[in-house]
Amino acid sequence: MNELRPLDIRQAGPERLAIDWSDGKTTDYRVFDLRVNCPCANCRDEITGKRILDPATVPPRVHPKSLESVGNYAIKIVWSDGHDTGIYTYDRLRTLA
Repeated sequence: MNELRPLDIRQAGPERLAIDWSDGKTTDYRVFDLRVNCPCANCRDEITGKRILDPATVPPRVHPKSLESVGNYAIKIVWSDGHDTGIYTYDRLRTLA
């Protein structure tokens, strides 16, 4: 069985990111939504998973500055607001779609 993985990740406009997946599906994300749904311990409670980041503190035009692969299971996004500790698993990205 093949594991789900992105084949292509690209800017789909000034405020959108698109991912083509190995199962043939393409997902499209508002980058602001990805940023405010960061899974790191600074943005989410580690025990409850509840968001602790106040979306009002995120610049409305935040955007990815870079993307890095993390093993075969996730990507790390470095954001224009300086935030860089979130690791977005492929499963999480699919649930956010």
